[in-house]
Amino acid sequence: MPKPAKPSVKKPVGEQPENPAKLILNGAVADNEWNLLPLGGEEEISSENLSPGKVILPLSLWLELREQLQDRKDEIGVWLDSDETADLVGDYAAELPLIAAHFPLFTDGRAFTVGRLLRERYGYTGEVRAVGNFIRDQLTYLTRCGFNAFAYQGDQPLEGLLESTGDFTDSYQAAVDQPLPIFRRRALA
Repeated sequence: MPKPAKPSVKKPVGEQPENPAKLILNGAVADNEWNLLPLGGEEEISSENLSPGKVILPLSLWLELREQLQDRKDEIGVWLDSDETADLVGDYAAELPLIAAHFPLFTDGRAFTVGRLLRERYGYTGEVRAVGNFIRDQLTYLTRCGFNAFAYQGDQPLEGLLESTGDFTDSYQAAVDQPLPIFRRRALA
């Protein structure tokens, strides 16, 4: 009798995100304390052989191991690939200290929606981290969508990038960082 087929492993969208040693976290350059595991590595990961410390798991692996990792829930984060929505983790978001959203290309803006939905629909208050190929010009908009951590993969110094999180001092539209549009704020003044 043939063996049952192994469940198909999700293939990543674009290049895997890197895990830089430093990042921007809550408006400052900080050491990266988390180890991001890539999707579909060669070694099969289980709750027994998962490395100790803070680990960011791909969503598919976290869903598979979630129950077995309950005793480590303060040191287990999740990253969503660009074809995975916030709804897939939304009901469990409060259990997680960190949720990362992957930008396989700077032109793929689906992760902006992940940040906004986590903050506004699911009331998530933990770290929302941008990983992958976003660019400096997007940092202000990522902040407006609820991201508070940026694992930048480029060659620019993080101190210079930090300035870009505040490129604009005010905005017309409502967003996560300013829930009232400017016409409402002016009416209250």
